[in-house]
Amino acid sequence: MDWLVDFPSLGRGDLRDLRKGIDESFKNFTREYGDAIESFFDPLLQFLIWLEKLLLATPWPIVIGLLCVAAWFASRSWKLVAGAAISMFLIGYLGMWEDTMSTVSIIVVCTLLCILVGMPLGILMSRSDRAQAIITPVLDVMQTIPSFVYLIPVVMLLGIGKVAGLIAVVVYAIPPMIRLTNLGIRMVDKEVLEAADSFGASTWQRLIKVQIPLALPNIFAGVNQTIMMSLAMVVIAAMIGVTGLGQPVLKAISNGYLAMGLFNGLAIVALAIIFDRISQSYGKRLQNYSSQ
Repeated sequence: MDWLVDFPSLGRGDLRDLRKGIDESFKNFTREYGDAIESFFDPLLQFLIWLEKLLLATPWPIVIGLLCVAAWFASRSWKLVAGAAISMFLIGYLGMWEDTMSTVSIIVVCTLLCILVGMPLGILMSRSDRAQAIITPVLDVMQTIPSFVYLIPVVMLLGIGKVAGLIAVVVYAIPPMIRLTNLGIRMVDKEVLEAADSFGASTWQRLIKVQIPLALPNIFAGVNQTIMMSLAMVVIAAMIGVTGLGQPVLKAISNGYLAMGLFNGLAIVALAIIFDRISQSYGKRLQNYSSQ
């Protein structure tokens, strides 16, 4: 009856050989293709560096002014505009402006990448049940696997730096964009699609002029969740060399600096609230417009 108590498993030697084989295979893959993969991501790195330098070189009143314009355009609320302006001013006044601009640059690039990759995948899932059946388990794994686990292959392939952190953040933040794009397109009223077909709309015209416009509220909800999840990865990404507000937080944890950790943590919270309110307000405006 011992077989009912002791779970059957590989012997220690066999398990050691299996792990060693996997490690060696991945190391060989890294040696052979690592440089090619790094060169593939070079344009992305250059764009990220350019955006970060642009934000740092732009005078702070212009940055805050542009943020206030975006907040007003999205919400038509003076409270949100005033809150965004005061929050950004306090962030700069407390000496966290440069780190905040670095964080904003990586969040912007990650969000753009998630939109460029996530929307087509979401559209593909909405048009094919087979694609949905294949992609959904992958998204489940991406959302549930601990971030430190997939940091290991990313760092081994790309090394410590901005690109590795950027890819890690994208892997963590892209699933909501894909899921909500798929959901939004699938929720479009079938009667509306039938009306488009009756007017002779092609498949492409129906997608561009009917389905995507009506799915925009859900798509912007996906953008909102992507931004929030990107900000949630700021501190973890700092462990592999991503500059920004995450690095002072890690320094505060290592050295017991309460004030530094608190201020930089609150700056991340402030950014999250500002971006959340702007994207949510714009999504609600689109929803109200589409329901008219």
